Amino acid sequence: MSKKPPAPPQTEKRVFKPSREFSKKARIGSLQQYRELWEESVKRPDKFWAREASELVWDTKWSKVLEWKEPFAKWFVGGKLNVSENCLDRHLGTPRQNKAAILWEGEPGEKRALTYQQLHREVCRFANVLKSHKVKKGDRIIIYMPMVPEAAIAMLACARIGAIHSVVFGGFSAEAIRDRINDSQAVLVITCDGGYRRGSVVGLKRNVDDALKEGVETIRNVIVYKRTGQDVTMQAGRDLWWHEEVEKVDAHCPSTPLDSEHPLFILYTSGSTGKPKGILHTTGGYMTGAYTTCKYVFDLRDEDVYWCTADIGWVTGHSYLVYGPLACGATSLMYEGAPNWPENDRFWKIIEDYRVTIFYTAPTAIRAFIRWGDECIKKHNLSSLRLLGTVGEPISPDAWNWYHSVIGGGNCPIVDTWWQTETGSIMITTLPGAASTKPGSAGLPFFGVDAAIVDDDGNEVPANTGGKLVIRQPWPSMLRNIHGDKARYKKTYWGDIKGMYLAGDGARRDKDGYFWIEGRIDDVLNVAGHRIGTNEVESALGSHPAVAEAAVVGRPDELKGQAVVCFVTLKMDITATPQLREDLRKHVRHVIGPVATPDDIRFADALPKTRSGKIIRRLLKQIASGGVVSGDTSTLEDLSILAKLGSSED
Repeated sequence: MSKKPPAPPQTEKRVFKPSREFSKKARIGSLQQYRELWEESVKRPDKFWAREASELVWDTKWSKVLEWKEPFAKWFVGGKLNVSENCLDRHLGTPRQNKAAILWEGEPGEKRALTYQQLHREVCRFANVLKSHKVKKGDRIIIYMPMVPEAAIAMLACARIGAIHSVVFGGFSAEAIRDRINDSQAVLVITCDGGYRRGSVVGLKRNVDDALKEGVETIRNVIVYKRTGQDVTMQAGRDLWWHEEVEKVDAHCPSTPLDSEHPLFILYTSGSTGKPKGILHTTGGYMTGAYTTCKYVFDLRDEDVYWCTADIGWVTGHSYLVYGPLACGATSLMYEGAPNWPENDRFWKIIEDYRVTIFYTAPTAIRAFIRWGDECIKKHNLSSLRLLGTVGEPISPDAWNWYHSVIGGGNCPIVDTWWQTETGSIMITTLPGAASTKPGSAGLPFFGVDAAIVDDDGNEVPANTGGKLVIRQPWPSMLRNIHGDKARYKKTYWGDIKGMYLAGDGARRDKDGYFWIEGRIDDVLNVAGHRIGTNEVESALGSHPAVAEAAVVGRPDELKGQAVVCFVTLKMDITATPQLREDLRKHVRHVIGPVATPDDIRFADALPKTRSGKIIRRLLKQIASGGVVSGDTSTLEDLSILAKLGSSED
């Protein structure tokens, strides 16, 4: 292990305790209660997870909670259940039957509300449409749709009959769709004519047509939901209109009992080789993980209006927009468009209009909100909020404090959640009624999560020492495999350190047991023998009052091994100057130490991002090293940004 890195920046030294009022009503109301349950969950996981899983509806109870033959797990062995039944049918005949399951707002402003009873009927009808086109248990289905309720209906319909869905983010290209169809051997695509994004219409059906032009042999049908009304080409014998098909079937479709280990979905995530990895999740364990984390982490109650802003194409949309909230009987809000359309206050208007109580979004969105200024927020009443959450990447202390004070009014706990597509559900967080929060820290392990920071040999390192984040025992919602590639699964996640799941993130754990995520191991720089997480430098830059957002990468350096290169976006009305550049260098040096002083700071109007808001650091690394930008740029929201980033310092 290399030298101990400098402590990451923490501009906020305070620790925020949960309010007595919140703790009194919370499901987990004290640190002692959390610790007792966590101890049970890691020392007697069979007992803990059997109790949690028993809250779901099972057609056949399991004979064994866990069968573990490293690195392959089977949870709730012999049990049978259906995810769609657990999200819908279980609420029928109860007071939740006429409660809103999904509240939806389209970018142009349309509004819909689907009660649990109505959603159940629509899911049954579409499940019958799938069956009428000979879709059977085990078939793979591609879902390529915008954020409309029909996307959730399609997912739940697949789950109802045992078809395996693979949702493809609506910002992906025709080539990406084709790759996922061929890897999964999908038989059917569900899409829309188009979707709305910042006032423009995105041609989703056109992308599907392009994907199917050549090199695809397995697709029998394409079902198209009419969203925008734009002209599209409908191929006779293959393409079908959603609205016409549902008129041909009835609304009675019993759910199919499925083995607990029956695949529920394949979700593709980027891989280091450039070939997407098809992460495979199964039924019983995933449903238990999504349900349990949703219940405890968000402290969900029947009266909540819960809004997870993630796109349905990402795992956060799966677990915390659809499956987790609906299994809990919550009201889940879904919004189709961009947060700054037609104005920068769109999110705050939605929160005020629907009286949202729980708001779960990404740090990249929070940084954009900061840059847009507080004036658009002050126009709206956000007093309905009682809990805030973040997901997707580490949040800097500076952004955390802004989120807490400006959006939460200083009254809302923040759950900063660390997890992955592969983990299926939240792994590290603070339970809002039980544990204090530290701005910038992901918090404590969730129930059943035996997390640790280890060196290259698997030895646990001392407190406040950087290392690799690992999980040392299986958990219910863990991925079961990479679709069609067991060898890659074993090598990628279990091949580095025997007996441990390697998350791929660098982190440290402080003396109180709180985890601080440093970023991907690939993004931990080695500067003159010191390990420096790019997130550490980004947080330091973000704590400067002039900075809206920063991305940090390394470039080869003959003397130091790696040099620190920073791409910085300034807040509105701040002018980039050589003096400001020098001030930022000094600021990073002061917050972290001399070893982290940036070698190169480049000011940018914007950073290269996907439509979901993820910064594409791969491209920044190529630019920082003076190389030619290569690889897939089809998911980049604004290609013109790349041309503006190439120039170095004045």
